[in-house]
Amino acid sequence: MDYIAHLIERYPALQVCEKSLHDAYRILAKSYESGGKLLIAGNGGSAADSDHISGELLKSFVLKRKPEKSFLDKLTEIDPETGAYLSDKIQGSLPAIPLTTHSALMTASLNDVDGNVLFAQQVMGYGKPEDVFLGISTSGNSKDVIYAMVVAKAKNLKTIALTGRDGGKIKNLADVSIIVPQTETYKIQELHLPVYHALCLELEAHFFSE
Repeated sequence: MDYIAHLIERYPALQVCEKSLHDAYRILAKSYESGGKLLIAGNGGSAADSDHISGELLKSFVLKRKPEKSFLDKLTEIDPETGAYLSDKIQGSLPAIPLTTHSALMTASLNDVDGNVLFAQQVMGYGKPEDVFLGISTSGNSKDVIYAMVVAKAKNLKTIALTGRDGGKIKNLADVSIIVPQTETYKIQELHLPVYHALCLELEAHFFSE
């Protein structure tokens, strides 16, 4: 199934995002094909979206994602009982890290440096050229997300912005900007969810369809 086409069929207002959705998908697929990972950041509801996206990528979404037999065989070689259990439970995974959940680092940044750099600091530590940074900001002007994107670009990561309104400052920083056609925060967030679901479904189908 073409999940992006299906998304636009269900949400016709997102027709204006069609090109940016396909561009974002291609960036993400190329990153995963190169052994990269996805780093995600946002504030408030967008922080929850960061966790949500990671959950859809790190384990099965709609497909079973059975790991390769060679890997399952290694599990049973190491420990037959444990391997048999894991072979029935473990799923294929696309690495994605939400930069919104590291409480020790966050509180240290708030106390010792500046809370606005806590996402940027994690990009500094995690980021590699084959990775992608996804910054979520309904206004496009969240300072901490912008700072993280600047660090990501300096480290040669590909960057995607998921935003609304006029795209804000972040739209001119990102390699691809998905700007949903709404102006109120909660309405922007209501469109962000089906957008990232479609991207996650496309990625799962590409890497795990039999």
